[in-house]
Amino acid sequence: MTATTTPTGTDAIISLRHGAGGRAMRRLITETLAAGFPPPPVEGIGLAAMDDGAALRIGDRWLVVTTDSHVVHPVFFPGGDIGRLAVAGTVNDLAMMGATTPLGLTCAVILEEGFRKSDLERIQRSMQETCREAGVTIVTGDTKVMGRGELDGIVINTTGVALADTVIPDAGLRPEDRIILTGSIGDHGMALMVKRHGLEIDAELRSDVAPINGLIAAALAVAPGAVTALKDPTRGGVSSALHEMAEKSGVGIVLHEPRVPISRTVRAAAEMLGLDPFQIANEGKAILGVRPDAAERVLDALRAHPLGEAAELVGECIGDHTGRVILDTGIGRRLLVESEGELLPRIC
Repeated sequence: MTATTTPTGTDAIISLRHGAGGRAMRRLITETLAAGFPPPPVEGIGLAAMDDGAALRIGDRWLVVTTDSHVVHPVFFPGGDIGRLAVAGTVNDLAMMGATTPLGLTCAVILEEGFRKSDLERIQRSMQETCREAGVTIVTGDTKVMGRGELDGIVINTTGVALADTVIPDAGLRPEDRIILTGSIGDHGMALMVKRHGLEIDAELRSDVAPINGLIAAALAVAPGAVTALKDPTRGGVSSALHEMAEKSGVGIVLHEPRVPISRTVRAAAEMLGLDPFQIANEGKAILGVRPDAAERVLDALRAHPLGEAAELVGECIGDHTGRVILDTGIGRRLLVESEGELLPRIC
């Protein structure tokens, strides 16, 4: 009998976990996809930074660029669809760099032969509405059609561009900075899981997908210079986002579990399925690192916005335990685990 081995190195096989957030995806990008490219020819944040976008110095301002591809399944889900997700996700990635007033979006749509035109029109209307919410429009695009069975319905790629006076990286945390979460966690991932698998629960779960550039603009305006880092906890959830921020910034993070907002429906569904809400994706939330003397002002500004009413100050940065996230449960402390990849693939 011939023994079988798991391929390693350049012979390794790509799996769903490599595109689902967490350590596996970061390794794939750093070791393969981003390897060998030189830094930008001008001052800025490029591919090597592994941030939510790139920022290039143009005169006394920054040109911020981000791109994202969307393969969510199902295409329509409680609270949104692939069109709303595409627009909101790209607008939010710009906002996570401090660019809250996008200049425009591009949109490339790849369709499978047999996709219903009525569904495409529904998605297009959703994109229009989300653009209006975000104060942006689609300025150019591309369309391709593939054969039946060569694609799972529809894939949408969106790119966003914006100008910003100041760039806020996800690596800017410092010891004593406070960690603020703009609302409840796990809503998007749990809504997708329940819809995809036809699970029966007592209450409706809805995705939190929304453009949050206005929310972030309010936080930045109330205390200029006080927000030191930004990240939206999408694939991999809050756990992956905090681990990435801590590692890049060279700090540790203490997260106070009782302060983290989680809806009773999400908590109950996660417990029933044996899932950790900290590892479940969100699409309308942000994590902010804020200087301690401005944390309450920023928190008040977030809570005054309709999308930030449930914002909470949930943690602080420390000078040791670099790259680790310590979960304070109220009766003890333990390390918060980061998953290899999102528990539910194809959530965005």
